[in-house]
Amino acid sequence: MLESDKKRGFIELGKFLSQFSENESSQNPSVLQNELFFEDFENLIQLSQSHNGWYTPENVYFALQSWATALTEENFEKWLSAYNLNDVKPKTVGLILAGNIPLVGFHDFLSVLISGHNALIKTSSNDQFLLPFLANYLIAIEPELANKITFIEGKLENFDAVIATGSDNTARYFEYYFKDKPSIIRKNRNSVAVLNGEETKEQLVALGEDIFRYFGLGCRNVSKLFVPKGYSFNPFFEAIFEYQDIIHYEKYANNYDYNKAVFLMSNFKLLDNGFLTIKEDNSYSSPISSVFYEYYESIEDLQNRLESENEKVQCIVGNNLVENSIPFGCTQKPNLWDYADNVDTVSFLLTL
Repeated sequence: MLESDKKRGFIELGKFLSQFSENESSQNPSVLQNELFFEDFENLIQLSQSHNGWYTPENVYFALQSWATALTEENFEKWLSAYNLNDVKPKTVGLILAGNIPLVGFHDFLSVLISGHNALIKTSSNDQFLLPFLANYLIAIEPELANKITFIEGKLENFDAVIATGSDNTARYFEYYFKDKPSIIRKNRNSVAVLNGEETKEQLVALGEDIFRYFGLGCRNVSKLFVPKGYSFNPFFEAIFEYQDIIHYEKYANNYDYNKAVFLMSNFKLLDNGFLTIKEDNSYSSPISSVFYEYYESIEDLQNRLESENEKVQCIVGNNLVENSIPFGCTQKPNLWDYADNVDTVSFLLTL
């Protein structure tokens, strides 16, 4: 199957996804196969929260729009220009996907197919419906993909390589079970923001997006703030106040009440605004409804620390105070060339 045909299929998928919006989904008559897929997909979006309580329509629509923005011809040209995809001998790549946020495994799915391999996919029980639906749309656009996409429910068997995503505990199992196969094994990671007190209100509002999108469940969500000594959190709290409605979501509110109670019973000192607690802690991974913070002595020291602990960090948000920072509000809008854990998935696939 030609690379151009696969690319065309994903670009058409991007156009299909662009029709779905929280404000109002509307059909674009130029989009292919709408008569077969549009209404069913809109219904699936509305049902997603019954399949996974964290998959609110708002967050599912956000994920779809993020992918619609990414899946353009211009982005594909920029992404794939770095690789030689000719003469790839197709192998079967097993994908064990996470389900913490909607379509979190889509990039691995895309990378396997665009590099010329076959995808053998085990979805998470928390996200069983969105990706298979989109795969069916792709097959309707490019029927040859039917022979390259297989979803399974049981044990992963008959594969040549594997990409598996899970917790630190499941990663140890994956590393043992797949020790004889080429693999990418992803573990827990978290994202951080580096502040110096000179951020604008607009930037701090955007930081709220990095914290609260998907209820903070993604590895690209900011779960820790690094701030200088004497930093005042008042501007931060004022800026994120517009996200206060998150507390009205029952699952989030339950986590807020529980984690706040645990912190208080342990006599931890907290900052609290009624929907988010902030706690000084040297860990990167904070529970839902909480963000940790830590003071830094100097940017140079912090830069060295983040480099030495880079296996724990997914994204760094800030005003370029440290290297490899990304702008506020952009953590959940990755480009096609932004790889999880900074591991180039396509380069790995081209070595098989």
